[in-house]
Amino acid sequence: MVKEKLPAKTYNMKHTFISNEKGYYGDFGGAFIPEMLRENVEALRKAYFGIIESEAFKKEFRSLLTNYAGRPSPLFFAKRLSEKYCAKIYLKREDLNHTGSHKINNTLGQILLARHMGKRRIIAETGAGQHGVATATVCALMNMECVVYMGETDIERQEPNVKRMEMLGAKVIPAVSGNKTLKDATNEALRDWICNPEDTFYIIGSVVGPHPYPDLVARFQSVISEEMLVQMMEAEGIEDPEYIIACVGGGSNAAGIFYHYLDRKHVKLIGVEASGKGVDTGLTAATIAVGEPGIIHGSMTMLMQTADGQITEPYSISAGLDYPGIGPLHAWLASTGRATYMNANDKEALFAAYELTRLEGIIPALESAHALAVLGKLKLKTTDRVVVNVSGRGDKDMQAYINARGLFL
Repeated sequence: MVKEKLPAKTYNMKHTFISNEKGYYGDFGGAFIPEMLRENVEALRKAYFGIIESEAFKKEFRSLLTNYAGRPSPLFFAKRLSEKYCAKIYLKREDLNHTGSHKINNTLGQILLARHMGKRRIIAETGAGQHGVATATVCALMNMECVVYMGETDIERQEPNVKRMEMLGAKVIPAVSGNKTLKDATNEALRDWICNPEDTFYIIGSVVGPHPYPDLVARFQSVISEEMLVQMMEAEGIEDPEYIIACVGGGSNAAGIFYHYLDRKHVKLIGVEASGKGVDTGLTAATIAVGEPGIIHGSMTMLMQTADGQITEPYSISAGLDYPGIGPLHAWLASTGRATYMNANDKEALFAAYELTRLEGIIPALESAHALAVLGKLKLKTTDRVVVNVSGRGDKDMQAYINARGLFL
């Protein structure tokens, strides 16, 4: 079967929700970095926009998205899920991309950018392992050295992805500080970048970090919503659904599916964070629910922290959502009310994963299951069109699903 082509039309947003020249979305963003990192970040800031807007870059990027990653990802009408929740529910199938998630969109863009900047060594952080796998994949494709930092806790619970990274030629280095998860892996990657400024490019996996990373990653992931405009028109005769729902850790898949709808105020944008054991238990990763403004990994954003400003260790059953902060774009969307941020706990996410599996034959990643878990919490009408971003597949989470099997079967 021949895949449809990527949309030829270019959709231009207004600039209401695009960061300014200093990387701020309202009060959030910026580049709060140590002096030893400033040269690296400034070089990237000065170079990135001209490179990614060049016709040569766009042509190669689009070709790789189509012929290597397998885009466009389908927009699937979930008939039985729709019957269950009495609305028209569509799934944006990012799980069908090469490597199994939306992460490949961003890593392809950033590896091309690194090559244009003359870098030959790539570093990355990863939580659930999907960004690490996608980074190792594009490094193999481009014949570049790859080092991936991953929390020791996540290495244990995401072993299949660790083996995939190693098979692709990446060196996986455990982070052993803190609670040994995504935050700590990011810390280690930043230390590496400080020590190796000449030849190293840091591929950040989400819309976090110092400017220009939040803007850069959002632009590469915006292919998701760009495709959706065309696909919704084909399916429903209208570009705009009533609701778009996506899980949020750092927030790259949500930024990507929200991107071309940010200025369409009538489209309700729903981000879903991981509440873990509950927002009141202290074992949570629901930053918008319990966080305060603060600085983490180079940007001003919402952050889980103690009264004296120390970072609170996050918790979620999902390795990709246990981050104590959130991308500055999402902090701004929450503060302005443009997007609504809900949360789902571990048990709700597990139930939603089993529900989708049994109703539609699709096993989602635990991250995506959090987005699915809020369908029953919304007051949906039968005429409502709802798009849920299935941002990854559940292969990596099988042990968690097996462990929870008795709760749902």
